[in-house]
Amino acid sequence: MDISLEQYLALFSASMLAVGLLTPLMRLIAVRLNVVDSPDQSHKTHRTPIPYLGGVAIILGVLGVTSFSLIEYSMSQANIILALSLLLPAVALGLIGLVDDIRNLSPWPRFVAQSVTGLLTAILLISTDTVGTPTGSKLVDALITIIWIVGVTNSINFFDNLDGGASGTVALTSIALLFLALQEEQYLIAAMAAVLAGATLGFLVWNKPPARIYMGDAGALFLGLLIASLVVRLDTNPINNFATFSIPILLLAVPIMDTSVAVLSRLQRGISPFQGGKDHLSHRLIRSGLSKRLSVISLWIMSAYFGSIAIVISNAPFKFEGVISSIGIFSWLIMFALFIRMKSE
Repeated sequence: MDISLEQYLALFSASMLAVGLLTPLMRLIAVRLNVVDSPDQSHKTHRTPIPYLGGVAIILGVLGVTSFSLIEYSMSQANIILALSLLLPAVALGLIGLVDDIRNLSPWPRFVAQSVTGLLTAILLISTDTVGTPTGSKLVDALITIIWIVGVTNSINFFDNLDGGASGTVALTSIALLFLALQEEQYLIAAMAAVLAGATLGFLVWNKPPARIYMGDAGALFLGLLIASLVVRLDTNPINNFATFSIPILLLAVPIMDTSVAVLSRLQRGISPFQGGKDHLSHRLIRSGLSKRLSVISLWIMSAYFGSIAIVISNAPFKFEGVISSIGIFSWLIMFALFIRMKSE
């Protein structure tokens, strides 16, 4: 079903307003219940306790706006089922994250829960034949989708280590996804991307440096699973296979780079990848002399750069698709090499 530009703007604005208003309310609740992130571990960069539960505001805002829109626009049963298949696994994982925010689960149970939810989501995508760019082999599709869903979900969770870093990056990714989905007339994905962009920008008002509230694992896992599911369902335009598969990677290039750098550096030092540390992209930028504000702006610029390349690839003539994709991937490799050479701690 076609959706007008005014309706997309309404979805974006309603989501931003809803989360923007819910966030300070959740902050008050978090302070009263003492659900805070205390700077009691070496990898923490803040000096005073910061309230959690920002993720609850994001979840409630996205669910509220999406539910109202499905009713208001009289969506078909097929679209309602598709929307539920996107939202329900993300909400389930967000609730697991909320338990972690409150009770501070150990890394392994948390990782297992994330992986199982991601696995079930991937199975759902394969079984309903809603993978945007299938390879022609069910087995290969299943393996790629499982790795993608689990990997991206955990990457967004890992990436939430600097004020405004994750929320701003997911917002930029959602905006790029909105443009790409509109080009391919995938209206439900475009609508969800508009809602997600509005929600994360509404939260960013309260989460930008210096942050007054954190999204916590509830928000990071919810956003991670939702953006991973939306991107993998995107049916991209390029004919060149390399370009086709590079677009999802470029859309989430910065969180993927952050996780890759942190995990590789920890393995090199003989440290568990699940152990917290000041070895993420943001920490390395700060150690290089940038302030927190400039560090997060740098990450946003990187995300906008890779998102722009993804959009350019989708609109490029066939003979240039592979070239532009190579430029994007080569840029990623150069940045990865520069970051991995910076001090890990």
